[in-house]
Amino acid sequence: MTEQSRARFRTEARSEQPDPVLLCLLAAAEHTLAGPGRPEEEPAPTLAELEAACRAALERHAAAVRRAVAERRPTSPEETAALLAAVLAGRERFHGRQSDYKRLESSLLPEVLRRRRGLPIMLSLVWSAVAARAGLTVHGIALPGHFIVAVGAPEPGDDYVLADPFHGGRLLSSQDAAAIVVAAGHPFTPELLTPAQPLDITLRVLGNIRAWAAERPEHARTQLWATELSLLLPRHPAQLRLERAELLVRTGDFLGGAAEMDAYAQILDAFDPDSAARVRQDARAARHRLN
Repeated sequence: MTEQSRARFRTEARSEQPDPVLLCLLAAAEHTLAGPGRPEEEPAPTLAELEAACRAALERHAAAVRRAVAERRPTSPEETAALLAAVLAGRERFHGRQSDYKRLESSLLPEVLRRRRGLPIMLSLVWSAVAARAGLTVHGIALPGHFIVAVGAPEPGDDYVLADPFHGGRLLSSQDAAAIVVAAGHPFTPELLTPAQPLDITLRVLGNIRAWAAERPEHARTQLWATELSLLLPRHPAQLRLERAELLVRTGDFLGGAAEMDAYAQILDAFDPDSAARVRQDARAARHRLN
């Protein structure tokens, strides 16, 4: 099943218009279908069942939004944002809490749809996916430190408002957005309000999973699959190759990890020979662990 989901993930990531919902669903399948921690008497769902359940949930929420649109007939981005907040954050109870940052489920789309709780990027993905199915325009905005949405088209000359799905869909001014960015240690520029691209969303979601697992050594295999999926994306940091090699060693594949380290060292040779030498030394140490 993992091979099937990864093949679909790779194909979707390289399609002309990647679907971030499908990519995040397939990423979650790595955890859900493997069933770590699942009671033996509770069978894992199939990939088709998982996908059907997620699509059905998004459509149910979209139907609720369509009914609200028919009743209220919003005429501005502010009214549309208020409608989405009333339906998704109010009636459907999608929101976030600080404790959600400590849970892997907060980054897994099927669990976010089930629990109606998640990280800012996942709740923003739900908002944009539901809005698209309801015929509304909502884009994810990847601010450093906190993902939000733009209701309307955030382009020069177009009308839009910023909203924060993690905090119930509250409206944000451009000054609020700038304060979020500065608090995260970055300078604010208007370009940060450009809609996030599907592959960037997916890489950030996988990065959140990797970060969660990195703080919990017992979840090295979770970090490994998130890293391996990141490497399937057309664009990814080269450093991820070394991360995968180190995780292979940590999970017991000493030869595989050492081979990956040697391959990464060859890349480093051209511009950072000192680092390449250190990586090769780590590769030798990994091989010695077989003795």
